[in-house]
Amino acid sequence: MRPVEDIDELHAALASWRRAGDTIALVPTMGNLHAGHLALVRRARALASRTVVSIFVNPMQFVEGEDFDRYPRTPEADQRMLAEAGVDAAFMPSAAQMYPNGYADTTRVHVPGLESIYCGAFRPGHFTGVATVVVKLFNLVRPDFAIFGDKDFQQLMLVRRMAADLRFPIEIIGVPTVRDADGLALSSRNNYLSAEERGRAPRLYEILSGLAAKLEAGSTDYAALQAEAMSGLSAAGFVPQYVAICRHADLQPPRSADRELVILAAAWLGNSRLIDHIEVRAG
Repeated sequence: MRPVEDIDELHAALASWRRAGDTIALVPTMGNLHAGHLALVRRARALASRTVVSIFVNPMQFVEGEDFDRYPRTPEADQRMLAEAGVDAAFMPSAAQMYPNGYADTTRVHVPGLESIYCGAFRPGHFTGVATVVVKLFNLVRPDFAIFGDKDFQQLMLVRRMAADLRFPIEIIGVPTVRDADGLALSSRNNYLSAEERGRAPRLYEILSGLAAKLEAGSTDYAALQAEAMSGLSAAGFVPQYVAICRHADLQPPRSADRELVILAAAWLGNSRLIDHIEVRAG
């Protein structure tokens, strides 16, 4: 596994692979890797002959007051994990390389509609930061495939829309959420949970699963179902931001005839902001 910090060195490696006829998969991450990231790597290696994993804690996608400074950074452990997983290159650029003129006044990428709803409403500017850094990574690596986890379902939809709108010749691949045995979706921010909070955290998935069962049984009073789930989260000790039943195709509010749905949710538990989703075929 080749650790790469310099963009010119990255381009040299990529050029040699392309001359050999290799296909390339990119897995964008912010590091502090766990089993969920390794699932993305396995998918990448199954699709392409070369796999690049980027590790970059992107300052632009953290809104004011968030955890940029304390976000867990474990570069040595990450590199060992990627080497064991058979990754070809770990691209670990500095902020100065990614934003040579600083990120305060840099060019930004906006995805209208998707960037301002749900998590975007509670984290204004977050998805602009995501879209901007993903475009940069796409331009730097020019992969054939880009692999994202679907735990952040809104982010996956936003990247797909952005890639289609900007005509990137890249196949965007979503990989199902990896969960602990008790149902909690794996996340680097789970590290912020106390032992007591970690015991309660699986209630998020349990409550969303109960909501999904009601949709599958034919319930269509979406407002009441969302309110019930919000109340359940509050009773379980969460501070919920939203629970939203959406159309799967575009994350818009569903009509009663819509069948392909997705439930999105975000809630605070202590110092951890947890997100989750469940895809549903309504009854």
